[in-house]
Amino acid sequence: MNTADKIKELAKVYAPDTVHVRRHIHANPELSFEEHNTAAFVKQALKTYGIAAETMAGTGVVALIKGRDPEKKTIALRADLDALPIVEANEVDYRSKNEGVMHACGHDVHTASLLGAARILQELRDAFEGTIKLVFQPGEEKFPGGASIMIKEGVLQNPAPESIIGQHVFPLLPAGKVGFREGMYMASADEIYITVKGKGGHAAMPEMNIDPVLISSHLIVALQQIVSRHASPKVPSVLSFGKIEAKGATNVIPNEVKIEGTFRTMNEVWRKEAHQKIKKLAEGLCESMGGSCDIDIKHGYPFLQNNPELTAKARAAAELYLGEENVVNLDLWMGAEDFAYYSQEVPACFYRLGTRNEERGIISGVHTPTFDIDETALETSIGLMAFIALEELNASV
Repeated sequence: MNTADKIKELAKVYAPDTVHVRRHIHANPELSFEEHNTAAFVKQALKTYGIAAETMAGTGVVALIKGRDPEKKTIALRADLDALPIVEANEVDYRSKNEGVMHACGHDVHTASLLGAARILQELRDAFEGTIKLVFQPGEEKFPGGASIMIKEGVLQNPAPESIIGQHVFPLLPAGKVGFREGMYMASADEIYITVKGKGGHAAMPEMNIDPVLISSHLIVALQQIVSRHASPKVPSVLSFGKIEAKGATNVIPNEVKIEGTFRTMNEVWRKEAHQKIKKLAEGLCESMGGSCDIDIKHGYPFLQNNPELTAKARAAAELYLGEENVVNLDLWMGAEDFAYYSQEVPACFYRLGTRNEERGIISGVHTPTFDIDETALETSIGLMAFIALEELNASV
């Protein structure tokens, strides 16, 4: 029996338990950096599989699966643990028991999948050389991102992985299919907070005021030229504002207006330049109209770069395991992921797991109250991740 067939056999055996694990985690979600029970559950599951684990970054979990000659090569597999502050609308047996908290981004799937893959790899440990590091990280959904903290605490050391692989649910793709993209894939994400200051007063006497609402309207329009006239058309960039707060009234001009938005791109040099241009334009425009502004740009996740060589190997493994017809090309994605921190440190591959089933009405996007998955995707996910790991270790079982 070849490696792919052996793993497929094990994936079929362990898929039902993986479904059970996913439903348990889904029903008991915890917010970013509060994943104490989830981390404890993961550690206990690993212990059951015969894998010792340790805690990192408060609620993160790290473990090693050592094959023959464990120092020969180390690779890492990553999942995230946290949920979102969303009230679940799904009427299912495994509906969230924690009101206002929901696994609406599939991290329950990622964690259950890595546990399932770990179970397969642990069973096959005598048949491969090298070490597989399991990384269950907290806080992907919340700045500064659990990945950055795990890295600072040494997750990429002792032993240092030569590469890292992660997967993420993709509700636009049918269950049974996966997607890959080499090179830049996901955007950096920075948060912009601007307070435009003027002089409030009666709306019927504008000449006696400095209107921060008017200044803000000009500012939001003017800032669009940062992307349209300063960014290279070859570099994906997005500048959007989603919140404007002016606590005035129909006849009241307020003293200040608060604006919040996001800047995203896929080039770190341009990212830094854009921050400077945003600040300079905002301060200059507000001053030219008689006001002023305070601007704070919170430096978020970097852009995610899929190592071309590693990703090509992972894609080839997926085609071998699932068939070429079930492996698709991914487009650029302006969403952000803190897996990007790993991709800035070691060769990384972040691929997508199809979870959609239109016949059953499983079509909702992530970060929505009705997000769910076709759980047949779990058999695909645990087997494929285990197979990609062994292919990266150049193992034959």
